[in-house]
Amino acid sequence: MAPSKVVIVGAGFGGLAAAKALAKTSAQVILIDRTNHHLFQPLLYQVATSVLTPSQIATPIRGIFRRQKNTIVILGEVTGVDKDQKCVFVTDADRRNVPISYDYLILATGSTHSYFGHTEFERFAPGLKSLADAEAARNKILQAFELAEAEDNPAGHRDLLTFILVGAGPTGVEMAGALAVLVRSSLKSEFRRIDPASAHIVLVDMAPRVLGPFSDGLSKAAKTRLEKLGVEVRLGHSVEQIDSNGIVVGGERIASKTVIWTAGVAPSPAGKWLNVERDRAGRVRIQKDLTVPGHAEIFVVGDTASLDQNGKPLPGVAQVAMQQGRYAAKVIHNRIAGKRPPDSFSYFDKGSMAVVGKGFAVLQTGKVQVSGFGAWLTWAAVHLQFLATSSLRLTVFLQWIWTYFTGQRGDRLIVQHHASPAWPTARDDVPESAFVGK
Repeated sequence: MAPSKVVIVGAGFGGLAAAKALAKTSAQVILIDRTNHHLFQPLLYQVATSVLTPSQIATPIRGIFRRQKNTIVILGEVTGVDKDQKCVFVTDADRRNVPISYDYLILATGSTHSYFGHTEFERFAPGLKSLADAEAARNKILQAFELAEAEDNPAGHRDLLTFILVGAGPTGVEMAGALAVLVRSSLKSEFRRIDPASAHIVLVDMAPRVLGPFSDGLSKAAKTRLEKLGVEVRLGHSVEQIDSNGIVVGGERIASKTVIWTAGVAPSPAGKWLNVERDRAGRVRIQKDLTVPGHAEIFVVGDTASLDQNGKPLPGVAQVAMQQGRYAAKVIHNRIAGKRPPDSFSYFDKGSMAVVGKGFAVLQTGKVQVSGFGAWLTWAAVHLQFLATSSLRLTVFLQWIWTYFTGQRGDRLIVQHHASPAWPTARDDVPESAFVGK
């Protein structure tokens, strides 16, 4: 009897957790992703601000599963699912559309940027969801200082050295803090005609406070810390316009050549592939065992899934995706082994954290709320733990120690790829089906 075939779409946190959990089962696992690496997305902003190199937050998928003999890795873009024929369609490197059959399917396809109906913003305010995004942001930030140094007219410096981050959630807050440390420490003695510390960093959000999911006390602590670092925090106003010369927020134009989108996310088009019920955001409504109603063989996990717990939808964070990935694998294992199914999925919230500049973070878990250096040490330990390999943990740890005490960054190279623009433009030619990740 042939082993059951489990197809996992997406090698992000959820997909990776599911594939690893199936290591000791009799199933044949096929893991499909449109990139050849697993990306630790929570540290993308550190690549964008030159703290870490791309290779320190990404690991080749094949390397992760080199000893897991029941797992096949396929590089390709999933373009659809045929529920009746039980197969997914994958576009390979030769642009061939290849069907791959499954007995069980786990969709862990992640999310992409959401511009809340203003898709025209993307051309001028790219987000941070991939290594390419982070490298492009790093290029743009470092180029701004180079252009300012070469600019004879001091009046032109301010526009070049104004950096705007749209979205004051964890990504925006962490990016703003890291950028403030970069311009006020690492770059301070390297230019002769400009003062990098004069850079103007603006964090914008329509919400009334930063870090909305956190308590009022921690939100205020994070805002105070950002302001001490020199970040201007503008809250309570939505962005009305973004173009090549800056943004308009609250009726006021802020001139800038560098705008980065750190606001909302949108789920992958997996719901459209399946043609099943979705919530208002487009996420697939799943059952308590993470399966799609009417299709017990199809599981959806992570950012693409919509599931309520205690009357609230589960957040789109890595911990949810990982726990759901492991749970889906357990359900499949029990079915293959003829065991009773596990209890309904229940997310265990281990808490939320955000780092705000050097040596400062906020941490919230249950009734425990901590801010400061101790929270930063906890944040560092947790992030090191969840990196994919021990070699990454060691190199990131050493780089953090080096940067903390010397201020020197891991990668401040401006790398131009002549086949594409230095800063991403609108990607209208990229199909929705390309979003396979997280």
